[in-house]
Amino acid sequence: MTSTITLTEALAAGTVVLDGGMSNQLESAGHDLSDELWSARLLAERPEAITQAHLAYFEAGADVAITSSYQATFEGFAKRGIGPERAAELLVLSVELARAAVRQARAGGVTRPLWVAASVGPYGAMLADGSEYRGRYGLSVDELERFHRPRLEVLAGARPDVLALETVPDADEARALLRAVRGLGVPAWLSYSVAGDRTRAGQPLEEAFALAADADEVIAVGVNCCAPEDVEGAVETAARVTGKPVVVYPNSGEAWNAEARAWDGRSSFAAEQVRGWRESGARLIGGCCRVGPEAIESIARTLAEAR
Repeated sequence: MTSTITLTEALAAGTVVLDGGMSNQLESAGHDLSDELWSARLLAERPEAITQAHLAYFEAGADVAITSSYQATFEGFAKRGIGPERAAELLVLSVELARAAVRQARAGGVTRPLWVAASVGPYGAMLADGSEYRGRYGLSVDELERFHRPRLEVLAGARPDVLALETVPDADEARALLRAVRGLGVPAWLSYSVAGDRTRAGQPLEEAFALAADADEVIAVGVNCCAPEDVEGAVETAARVTGKPVVVYPNSGEAWNAEARAWDGRSSFAAEQVRGWRESGARLIGGCCRVGPEAIESIARTLAEAR
């Protein structure tokens, strides 16, 4: 465990600040991520860059670092000629790099509790064609569970503080993930990618959140990688349906163009929005794509003032 207090205990006591987008922080440091592996490529090529990205968020006020394993899968690495043994090493490395950032933050004077969340992206992230924003892959729940379990087992073996089952577009995939985390001995949060009051695959959020209501492994439920405008209603629904702490970390408000592999539109993210999210039940709050350290610093300051 990275901190002397568990994340579950911290959520019972108050609000925890998540980090922001890994990819935008790496790109701002000059790294080219125009690759199907996205930021996961740097696990093998520039691991120190990932530690520095985590450190930037800790220094900005984040309490939780989400690892660079979102797009790291055995299948994705295999496409690049990386075998299963090395792929497993890279998955473990993603957790170790975040822990290294914790140590550096401590050496730099950060004394508050810090945690590491191992990112587990959806099946569509491995396809690298934007289908993580659609779901409905044509796979059964059993097939999706078989895809996710080996990676989850390796990440759980690295002993992160929590598994981040994130950007899930489809309730069927959530079912698979909830099955796959049983018995791993590491708590998890489940966060959907949504559009309005539905998952990206079109299921009502009430039904999607209800899947996690009785899952003992799940310590928080919510949304990420969505428009800021979709957050407040989702928070209220998640809190009401599950009775669990709610996790939220939306995008900047810009839209991802999968064909162009670029972001379109303008940012609509404002740190002041987090007050309403907190009042509605959000307890883990941060940002996803295009939300950087400056925004996380503003979130941390806003939440500190609200306590």
